[in-house]
Amino acid sequence: MTDIKVIIPAYNEADSIANVIKEIPKIVSEIIVVNNNSTDDTARNARDAGATVLTEVRMGYGHACLMGINYVSKQSKTPDIIVFMDGDYSDYPEELSKVVKPIVENDVDFVIGARTKALREEGSMTPQQVFGNALATTLMKWFFGASYTDLGPFRAIKYSKLLELEMEDKTYGWTVEMQLKVLKKGFTYTEVPVRYKKRIGISKVSGTVKGTIFAGVKILGWIFKYSLK
Repeated sequence: MTDIKVIIPAYNEADSIANVIKEIPKIVSEIIVVNNNSTDDTARNARDAGATVLTEVRMGYGHACLMGINYVSKQSKTPDIIVFMDGDYSDYPEELSKVVKPIVENDVDFVIGARTKALREEGSMTPQQVFGNALATTLMKWFFGASYTDLGPFRAIKYSKLLELEMEDKTYGWTVEMQLKVLKKGFTYTEVPVRYKKRIGISKVSGTVKGTIFAGVKILGWIFKYSLK
């Protein structure tokens, strides 16, 4: 049986995290919530819902993801697949089975849950998110021949391949770094259309001007860095 673990970076997601955890399919062997220095009850609510809770005091999406990976790497039995998703309840956790299916059935290395327009709730993505995704994926198509359409955070990857990527970004560039390194390594990848709804609470990235600008700079920085290699 395929061993699947989920890593959820979470910063002040007390109102949503339990919903996310409870709707993840039972095929998952462990749900790991990395509490990224939250000031609310995120950690307690995640633990009460049945998740393993880690604490990463260094702020940053990448910092949290890296802590989750480090935790998994120290276990006596490592998983076959790692799934990443957000803790804001914008994804539909039950669709995890659909996201991992290409890996389980077709031996694909990496899968992105693509937030296609037809399946997105109106207003679930801000105009700057839509524009940023279009710009980043278009640049990756031009520079690397990629077929990505989204930088969606709901994604699955073979654990062995994840280690090969040697991920390093500590903040908002995490998702695009992963996609670029998958291209550079020649790993197989695909996208699976997933539903997407309005998140609970305010986005820490697209919900602020500072977050939007910083994320945009990080994403474009990774793309241009790799285009010059």
